[in-house]
Amino acid sequence: MRILLLVSAFNGLTQRVWCSLREQGHDVGVELAPTFESGAAMTRAVERADPDLILCPFLKHRVPDTIYDRWPTVIVHPGPVGDRGPSSLDHAIRDGRDRWGVTALSAVEELDAGPVWATAVFDMPDQPISKSALYNSRVADAAMACIGEVVRKVADGERPIPSEACLRIVPVSGELPLLRREDFRIDWSRPATELERLVAAADGAPGAPAGVNGRSVCVFDAVASPEHTGAQPGTVVGRNLDAVAIACGVGTLWVGYAAELSGRRGTKLPAAQVIDASNAPFRRVPDSMAETTYVRDGAVGYLTFRSYSGAMYTEQCRRMTSAVEKALTEDTRVLVIKGTEHAFSNGIHLGTVDASPDPAAEAWDNICAIDELCLAIATAEQLTVAAFTANSGAGGVMAGLCADVTLAREGVVLNPYYDMGIFGSELHSWSMPARVGDHRASLLLSRKLPISVAEAARIGLISAVGPREWGEFTTWLQSAAQGYEEPATLGWMLAARAERRATDRPLSYYQTIELAEMARDFFDDRNAFSVHRRAFLRKTAADATPEKLRFATARV
Repeated sequence: MRILLLVSAFNGLTQRVWCSLREQGHDVGVELAPTFESGAAMTRAVERADPDLILCPFLKHRVPDTIYDRWPTVIVHPGPVGDRGPSSLDHAIRDGRDRWGVTALSAVEELDAGPVWATAVFDMPDQPISKSALYNSRVADAAMACIGEVVRKVADGERPIPSEACLRIVPVSGELPLLRREDFRIDWSRPATELERLVAAADGAPGAPAGVNGRSVCVFDAVASPEHTGAQPGTVVGRNLDAVAIACGVGTLWVGYAAELSGRRGTKLPAAQVIDASNAPFRRVPDSMAETTYVRDGAVGYLTFRSYSGAMYTEQCRRMTSAVEKALTEDTRVLVIKGTEHAFSNGIHLGTVDASPDPAAEAWDNICAIDELCLAIATAEQLTVAAFTANSGAGGVMAGLCADVTLAREGVVLNPYYDMGIFGSELHSWSMPARVGDHRASLLLSRKLPISVAEAARIGLISAVGPREWGEFTTWLQSAAQGYEEPATLGWMLAARAERRATDRPLSYYQTIELAEMARDFFDDRNAFSVHRRAFLRKTAADATPEKLRFATARV
């Protein structure tokens, strides 16, 4: 079918839908709704596309009747049947719901009130989960199931059914009120467990406002600890790396990220860069907030990276490099490097770059630091296995490709590089051609389009794809690592690696060329990196839909 994705942004879910439908053989195009000044302009764009079906997996804009009266137009709403409103996930997390859902319904004049094409229900995690993590995992999985059913029904000529006729598996009370920033204000006299849930619900936007040390900030990435210091609620009582501990009415809340709040909210940064914790004592963070963890299982070591939203700033890259080097001193034969269930890596941290007094110098330090991480992985004596546990972009993808073996979890989307006005580094000019050849690597790097891990495995960019469900994937990954550790297999793989290294140029050759290009991008700003960076951080709407997202872009 000819399917148009009408969306507010080409976000992670939209990219996953785009990749999946194209792989199924559909002709898929994208139109970005914010680029249209009026409903008439949006209608003209849809007329030019003339699709069989319009899907809206992420749409904050109203669809005019001139569109949904002429073409089947389906909205994917992140709530169960009967739920309405723009703050569905905020309510679900804040209220501690045990089940939630996603519903695909026809666009009508009244938002989220059309007849239902499909719905999927999922269990909410036992522990509070940030809104972005929930959206990119269980919500996205449910959305994909709904979209698959919609496409099948449209192809078979079926019609949606009225919402009132649908079984209400999750009880909801209609349109939930819009939650604004003040609805998430932090009262430090409350228990830390309650505040952890509040911060999780406000994740991304609007953020949870709080007063700390007499300053107004928004806090993100919070984990509650039962440790009670007896300090006055709201007092900074500890620090670990860049995470800050704050006393609550009961327990302590660890905050990983924060943003200044003086009128307009500032850029999200590591908490200690926003909240003064210079006089606070060192404390141990909860295990779920540890930046790296290492577990050994016989001859296999497992090193897990944790980075909020996947962005890795300079000092964090250096610490992760040290963690890799330390893990490689263990008496193991295989090292598995993986992310958490909800994040892998998206490369350098544009927020800390932008907030620096000298953004060019900070960007340079950050890219050099992540390059050292890539070199540590690429030059290891042990067999290295990288596991893409969640969506990854830019330098995060390239870091994973530096391993000997690269595995991934089903449903993950890789974005080799964004349109950010920089050449890219992280040894990509070595790792990608070595896996897919010069021509295909050039296409992937120049087009800067997402690719699913299923497609990546098909073209040889990664080695294999494991199950989507987290527990099943963890078991699969352990089984794969043990298989690589088997003596005959390990010996063959190490011998093949040694043969490749003997005939290849030194890695410093590729790094030198890449960094020379990056130096010009950062210090000369020859391709408007500063403009692209600020637009990305401020989520500035695009002026027009990029031509590469329109119909008939050939696959690689």
